[in-house]
Amino acid sequence: MHIEHFFDKQTSTFTYVVVDSISNYCAVIDSVMDYDQDAAKVSTTNADQVIAYIQDNALSNQWILETHIHADHISAAHYIQNKVGGKTAIGSGIKKVLSMWVPIFETGNDTPIDGSQFDHLFEDGELFQLGSMNIQVIHTPGHTPACASYYIEDNNQAEPVVFVGDTLFSPTLGTARVDFPGGSAEQLFNSIQKLYQLPDITQVLLCHDYPKKGDNPCHQTTIGQQKSKNKMIKAQTTLHEYTEKRVNRDQQLAVPKLILPSIQCNMRLGDFAEPSDNGIAYIKIPLNQL
Repeated sequence: MHIEHFFDKQTSTFTYVVVDSISNYCAVIDSVMDYDQDAAKVSTTNADQVIAYIQDNALSNQWILETHIHADHISAAHYIQNKVGGKTAIGSGIKKVLSMWVPIFETGNDTPIDGSQFDHLFEDGELFQLGSMNIQVIHTPGHTPACASYYIEDNNQAEPVVFVGDTLFSPTLGTARVDFPGGSAEQLFNSIQKLYQLPDITQVLLCHDYPKKGDNPCHQTTIGQQKSKNKMIKAQTTLHEYTEKRVNRDQQLAVPKLILPSIQCNMRLGDFAEPSDNGIAYIKIPLNQL
């Protein structure tokens, strides 16, 4: 197994390409479409870097995976699939997200509420293959109902790895927020307990980091480091302690700037709506819904 990471400074997001070196199959996890909200312009710089890596290394893309429906960036899954192929997939909790948000955006005409816009919906505990490697899906709701982590044990590698999306951040930052629709501190606490059952040497691959000026972004920790150092939830932290910390912290946080365009587009894998009769595509912004 080889893991290549890419960092988008604009949204502080990590995208990963996971490679099975035996078969040369790969998977893309949490891709990013560049979106300038002020100018309402879309570009593909980040996605093109991922595509170039796949093509330059003669890889065959098998999967395009999402850890959840992101609220801080638009996914490039649709664009990448059109360029290098691969099945799109997300946790089956996406159905709960769709049932909440599709009526708000009034996009039922182009956003199936059953999740059929994704090629596959993973159930909790499901195993799937990337080349010669087995990947286990661990549902980790709490930040959103659709959150899922991807756990890989490679017989040729000492440490297993888990891609956790927003469930855990670096130990100095803590965990995901839970104040979005469908979020739950109790669910997130229980999800993290599942992750904390993994071996301490498990490499934790993060979705975001927000480094101070001059610092390099942190994309990787371990389960052991999280259990001993995470500022929000150590191994001995109780549900009551965590809930109190998380709720108090969330009350101080601003709404992500891209939450409405991101959720709307990401429910369609980053695909934008069909253009209107005038040839222009639009993003709908519902008022007073957050």
